[in-house]
Amino acid sequence: MGPSGAGKSTLLDGLAGRIASGSLKGKVSLDGATVSASLIKRTSAYIMQDDRLFPMLTVYETFMFAADFRLGPLSLADKKQKVEKLIDQLGLTSSRNTYIGDEGTRGVSGGERRRVSIGVDIIHGPSLLFLDEPTSGLDSSSAHSVIEKVHDIARSGSTVILTIHQPSSRIQLLLDHLIILARGQLMFQGSPHDVTQHLARMPRKIPKGENPIELLIDVIQEYDQSDFGVEALAEFARTGLKPPPLSTHGHHEHSPLPAPSSHRSHIFEGKSQDFSHSPQLSRRVVDEFDHSLRSPYNNISTSWSAGHSAAFLKFTPSKLKNDQKPRNNARNASPMYYTYSSEILQATPTPHSSDYTVNEKDYLTPSNGIQEHLGPKFANSYLTEIWTLMRRNFIIIRRTPELFLSRLMVLTFMGVMMATMFHNPKEDLQGITNRLSFFIFTVCLFFFSSNDAVPAFIQERFIFIRETSHNAYRASTYTFAGIITHMPFILLQATAYALIVWFALELRGPFFYFLLVLFVSLLSTNSFVVFVSSVVPNYILGYAVVIAFTALFFLFCGYFLNSHDIPPYWRWMNKISTMTYPYEGLLMNQYQTNYTFGKIDGANVTGFNILDSLHIGTQEYKKRTIVLVMFGWAVLYRILFYLVLRFASKNQRS
Repeated sequence: MGPSGAGKSTLLDGLAGRIASGSLKGKVSLDGATVSASLIKRTSAYIMQDDRLFPMLTVYETFMFAADFRLGPLSLADKKQKVEKLIDQLGLTSSRNTYIGDEGTRGVSGGERRRVSIGVDIIHGPSLLFLDEPTSGLDSSSAHSVIEKVHDIARSGSTVILTIHQPSSRIQLLLDHLIILARGQLMFQGSPHDVTQHLARMPRKIPKGENPIELLIDVIQEYDQSDFGVEALAEFARTGLKPPPLSTHGHHEHSPLPAPSSHRSHIFEGKSQDFSHSPQLSRRVVDEFDHSLRSPYNNISTSWSAGHSAAFLKFTPSKLKNDQKPRNNARNASPMYYTYSSEILQATPTPHSSDYTVNEKDYLTPSNGIQEHLGPKFANSYLTEIWTLMRRNFIIIRRTPELFLSRLMVLTFMGVMMATMFHNPKEDLQGITNRLSFFIFTVCLFFFSSNDAVPAFIQERFIFIRETSHNAYRASTYTFAGIITHMPFILLQATAYALIVWFALELRGPFFYFLLVLFVSLLSTNSFVVFVSSVVPNYILGYAVVIAFTALFFLFCGYFLNSHDIPPYWRWMNKISTMTYPYEGLLMNQYQTNYTFGKIDGANVTGFNILDSLHIGTQEYKKRTIVLVMFGWAVLYRILFYLVLRFASKNQRS
């Protein structure tokens, strides 16, 4: 706990391995051994503030897919049994077959959605569970219900570490161990029941009926706004030296508190007027976690017992040897110097979890430290992951048909429009120009038809990050599953448009090549849009980037200026334009013939003449090359998409 900006989420992210290694000082250890990122991923779960779930899946389906991803070897019957048990444990039985929902679709309540988020990440039984503000945005009743379920999870054997902002008194009763932070420094550590004693040592009286934890946070904010700052309270938590009184609280009784030494007490009192400038008490915020997570006063709790919690953080003081030096000058005034080591202790299971057993060989062994006998990194084989992702994709597409149908309807409607506008072209220069306009419009239409995928994927990207942060599946299987799932729908869109315009406009050349160009064009365009969506932070910027590149590709595709007329320093743009190849492919399919399409100044104009005037090759092999290049662009964009997912889409702070 702590005021806003205290460092709660930062500490949680540091423990969970969600901060880039280059940005983090210190280390996290279990049983005396440094925790590796792979161990954290496989033995923990991290529930973020935002509920990243597919809105068109039911609660049961969401849990079943989570089970498929995380419990690979289990039989289907065992997975169903585990899901049903989890639904009952989280109090979601009445919402079992209800959609998750979102702003546009009615679904479960906010509290139920939060419990679903928790359930998705605990279905594999993680040893460590991290929750960042699990009650954020919930009403009092829903918040208490969520923490109550989290409390039950802790009683079943998991270590639960969470950040929480302004919990109600009922929620505070469910907490076993409390760390209060302010500006990255430790203000209190111990049982919530010991907050009263901590305040009394300051000393600070607790008004009748006032919540001690809320009062302590109020005191922290008062010092933060004063000239002393929170360093005074951090020093009190470290050494027991009482903080200087605030003028606004001069009426409170200040009982003396024994200091570790009279000499230190003398130094403290002598510097109290310049407390904020005292070298003994000044600390850099960037070092606060390292220096402040040490407290001889807070590691002993008179009301604490292992039976009250599944796990707790312990900070142990140990006396330095005579030849060792203290870490900073603030310790020099005392004849006794201490260092503190930290560890997470597993408590004895409570009566509530008498049926819970821990196999220490799977995770920790006291003699050898951490043993990573955790099996394979991923629960499923490569093909199983692809099949599971495809099944989920097809369900989502079936329940959100508007995205696919809107593209199909647009292409069908525009096909009819093109058929009526460009029917029976004149056999003259204007007729040839009109037919060229039809082909370039077709290319642009197919390019723009994929733009609506930008917001759809950006929303899905956050779910991908959450699921892959703990090895639910591979980025490569996610990429392949997406391609395979959407290919049939892309082919159907291209076929609908091709059938309408081909016969209505009596186009020439092989129909299947015409269809192939449209299909591969749509495939490469879709891959480009998905790649852009993986890079940009939001859909507004995504639209801007896609439109900007569409304009550039359109400008250099060869319609306004053929490749020979483009200035030499811009010709490379013609080569990378994804509109160049479908445009040339459609023209070659139409005009690679000696058929006369009109007369100019009395001379017959054949299809080859038109291609020559546009500096488009007439060789048969070039038609195959164009298709291969378009397919190559589609593959390249998907590879870039995979690389972004694999290496850039990390659930980490920089």
